[in-house]
Amino acid sequence: QVQLVESGGGLVQAGGSPRLPCAAPGRTFGSYTMGWFRQAPGKEREFVARISQTSAVIRYAESVKGRFTISRDNAKNMVFLQMNSLKPEDTAVYYCAADTLGPYGSKWSSGTGIEYWGKGTLVTVSS
Repeated sequence: QVQLVESGGGLVQAGGSPRLPCAAPGRTFGSYTMGWFRQAPGKEREFVARISQTSAVIRYAESVKGRFTISRDNAKNMVFLQMNSLKPEDTAVYYCAADTLGPYGSKWSSGTGIEYWGKGTLVTVSS
C-alpha cells in the first residue's frame, strides 16, 4: 500500500507559480511511475504530467506543456509539480498518482486503473 499526500494548494493569482509537493513514504517509492491529474469543477479528471521511476521519461498534457514541470526526489520519496504562468482555467483539485507500471501505459491517459491516489489539493486561480 502506498500513501500519497499532496500539499501546496490554495488561492493563487493568475500568473503565479506555486509548487505542489506529494509525499509518498515507503521504501518502494523509486519503483513507481508518479504523476499528476486534475479535476476542475464540473469536468472530468484529466492527465497533467507523469515521470518515470528514474526521471528518464516525462510527459505533459498539451494544456500545461511549457508551463508546468514535474520532478521527483527518490531519496526523499517526493514528487513535485512546479506550476508557472497559472491561468484561471488551471483551477482544479490536483491529485498525485502512483503506479508500478512504466510511463507508457494507457492508464496514464484517463487515470483509470492507476493503483494509488492521493486525496487531492485544491488550486484556485483568480483572475
